[in-house]
Amino acid sequence: MKPGSHMKPGFFLALLLSSSIPLAMADPAMQEDVDWLKVMVFAAHRTDYTGTFIYQSGSHVETSRITHVTDAAGEHERLEGLDGERHEIIRNNDQVLCYLANGKVLIKKREGKGAFPALLPDQLSALNENYLIRRGEEDRVAGLHAHTLLFLPRDNLRYVHKMWAHSDSGLLLKAVVLDERGRVIEQYAFTQLSIGGNIDRKWIVQDKFLDKLRQQQAGVGAAVTTAASESGWQVGALPAGFRKVLEMRRSLRDGKAQVTHLVFSDGLAGISVFIESLADKPEMHPGLYSQGVMQIYSKVVDDNLLTVVGEVPPRTLLQVADSVRFRGQ
Repeated sequence: MKPGSHMKPGFFLALLLSSSIPLAMADPAMQEDVDWLKVMVFAAHRTDYTGTFIYQSGSHVETSRITHVTDAAGEHERLEGLDGERHEIIRNNDQVLCYLANGKVLIKKREGKGAFPALLPDQLSALNENYLIRRGEEDRVAGLHAHTLLFLPRDNLRYVHKMWAHSDSGLLLKAVVLDERGRVIEQYAFTQLSIGGNIDRKWIVQDKFLDKLRQQQAGVGAAVTTAASESGWQVGALPAGFRKVLEMRRSLRDGKAQVTHLVFSDGLAGISVFIESLADKPEMHPGLYSQGVMQIYSKVVDDNLLTVVGEVPPRTLLQVADSVRFRGQ
């Protein structure tokens, strides 16, 4: 079947249920919801589409245009910011090119979780461990019929998530994060979307151009990956279900600062821990700050500045920050 052609959920389910994702559930209704999650994951990576969506966090609103296509070489994605200075991101599988307003082009490897509409993890078992998954009402988003799913946390250390998926393709159309009072604190939503059809592919970056950029940027501000045990920094009080997905050393500010970066995820929410020497960070502002769903907390640990950033309630972030220790302390 041609990539990006319009396939019904029945095809997705037949294909995905033949694969083995360990999610044993006795409740048939709950199993149906999990099956629909598999459709959503598959659709995010294998559907050809182009559309405009809004991102809102607190009072901050951004509008972007996204185009996603697949071919024999894999996934290609183009994200264009429609507000403020012109900027553009093009992704070829895990290679990400950032076109900046000053004309510079940066290339890096994709890290951490996916971006809208590919918000769900490929491994769904973590979601079942950390959230109760419930089917919600039928709805419409950007003129398209949608199923809704609620992700209710099994503790009070994370937020509620709600997602709207296109009833035909399974593509995620809208996603919101809700606080304990049911108020929306972050949301993504398509306002216009075209699925399948003849989508322009002239913007896809060729391998020769990628190779040239890699050569130009070799060794310049590169992040050096380390094994999990090498940095020596440990987090002792992560909420249940959060697992380390990344640990690396980064060179920031033209190589003048070395920062240890640890990333944890429960499948939907992420927590990042940054540790750098105070000698490399003369200006510092300890304290807790909120930016919509994102919480940022900084404090001094010995001679280091610790910064914890997470899509979790403030109490969760403080719990994590207070448990960061260097091995042996």
